[in-house]
Amino acid sequence: MFVSDFRKEFYEVVQNQRVLLFVASDVDALCACKILQALFQCDHVQYTLVPVSGWQELETAFLEHKEQFHYFILINCGANVDLLDILQPDEDTVFFVCDTHRPVNVVNVYNDAQIKLLIKQDDDLEVPAYDDIFRDEEEDKEHSGNESDEGSEPSEKRTRLEEEIAEQTLKRRKRREWEARRRDILFDYEQYEYHGTSSAMVMFDLAWMMSKDLSDMLWWAIVGLTDQWVQDKITQMKYVTDVGILQRHVSRHNHRHEDEEHALSVDCMRISFEYDLCLALYQHWSLHDSLCNTCYTAARFKLWSLHGQKRLQEFLADVGLPLKQVKQKFQSMDVSLKENLREMIEESANKFGMKDMRVQTFSIHFGFKHKFLASDVVFATMSLMESPEKDGSGTDNFIQALDSLSRGNLDKLYRGLELAKQQLRATQQTIASCLCTNLIISQGPFLYCSLMEGTPDVVLFSRPAALSLLSKHLLKSFVCSTKNRRCKLLPLVMAAPLSAEQGTVTMVGIPPETDSSDRKNFFGRAFEKAAEGTNSRTLHNHFDLSVIELKAEDRSKFLDALVSLLS
Repeated sequence: MFVSDFRKEFYEVVQNQRVLLFVASDVDALCACKILQALFQCDHVQYTLVPVSGWQELETAFLEHKEQFHYFILINCGANVDLLDILQPDEDTVFFVCDTHRPVNVVNVYNDAQIKLLIKQDDDLEVPAYDDIFRDEEEDKEHSGNESDEGSEPSEKRTRLEEEIAEQTLKRRKRREWEARRRDILFDYEQYEYHGTSSAMVMFDLAWMMSKDLSDMLWWAIVGLTDQWVQDKITQMKYVTDVGILQRHVSRHNHRHEDEEHALSVDCMRISFEYDLCLALYQHWSLHDSLCNTCYTAARFKLWSLHGQKRLQEFLADVGLPLKQVKQKFQSMDVSLKENLREMIEESANKFGMKDMRVQTFSIHFGFKHKFLASDVVFATMSLMESPEKDGSGTDNFIQALDSLSRGNLDKLYRGLELAKQQLRATQQTIASCLCTNLIISQGPFLYCSLMEGTPDVVLFSRPAALSLLSKHLLKSFVCSTKNRRCKLLPLVMAAPLSAEQGTVTMVGIPPETDSSDRKNFFGRAFEKAAEGTNSRTLHNHFDLSVIELKAEDRSKFLDALVSLLS
């Protein structure tokens, strides 16, 4: 059931209870978690935090803790499946679900007792009506009562019996029609997977309603939204709308702090709205490295080719930036060059056909020295969470990433930035090698690319978020490089080795790369159907349905089934 009053029906209910927080491994979930933790700290709410990266971990953790808790909060997991069916909880257990995954499972929507959905109703959810999906069992049974009276005439008995048989036949036919219609309605509703309003924004709204919104919480809401934009989970329209909402909050907070004494102190924190360059990490890198490793510029210049490298040199000459300046750290560049840098780069980018060189975003200043764009923090946190270091377990990485969001842990954030640079470099090198060796094959209804065991940096792409980001960037670059018009409109399926010992691969499906794309992904359902039809050994363990694990030897029959399904 959708919660209409978050304060009364959610926060005041859990305020005097011990609660368990299940938090998915993505940046938006971490930001929502930080906001909720800050609120719980204000009101001394007791809670236990358990990070979960997939359905198996969620089930195991729930079984482990279900005796000790009655109230469970799920962040960015649980809305798009039948939770009660998966977890089999006791009748007095209550789940509060704050999740961006859509569509929301209909059983969760219409369960009033145990499932409480902390989801904004202004997202166009288009949930089917209750009567179209559920039907009371009594309706079917009420006419199968006593057939006839004992003392009736035989002819009367026969007539009544014939009438009842006709009535039963009619009812059965109506039931079959209703079931067929129900199947169609559910298919249309569940066919595409997409994302709604950021969970961090939903939690910030709650804090604002209760007048407990701190500047830190506002920054976490901004990072949560930026994570959705960086990972291409929402449309540009949705992003701009939500940025507008947060911009009003930023103005309100800045106005509130204007009169305070510490507005210019060493430990102050200032959030500001920026119309900045969409170059990854450029303020913590050199401008040249950022141009080479940002997906947008690398794809538009086609930097995997010699001609592309030459175009980059021409672009820098057009901007009027000496190579010596461009290749040193951004912080060390001449102040005179940095003054009008954004305008100069945007002007030259327009000449080179790059109209979207600047983007609406936010930046944060800690004291006088540290400045970060929201996208910098997203890349750093994501890299810490998916760090492939051998000694780091998933929980350790989660805690590191969570800590890096606090302003007291800037050393962890800077470490994340270094990891993010490695990840971005590896992504562009992998894209270059895939395009230069023609690894992207058209399978008919979709494009397919598989990374081989032993490819450099392949270990970085066995994690779902890194592989999804690589796939999206690869598809953008492929669309810029191919001359085949039909291929420009196709989606992409990508596979990367997961475990050599178990012989498994991670596979991800990405919707087509078009300007009008609504970011809706049909691969989740298609993967399920293809696996069922071929008995392929797959594991649908990720909260994103379009990411699966598959046995390498089942790959060819699985892909054949997918081709025939989508043709």
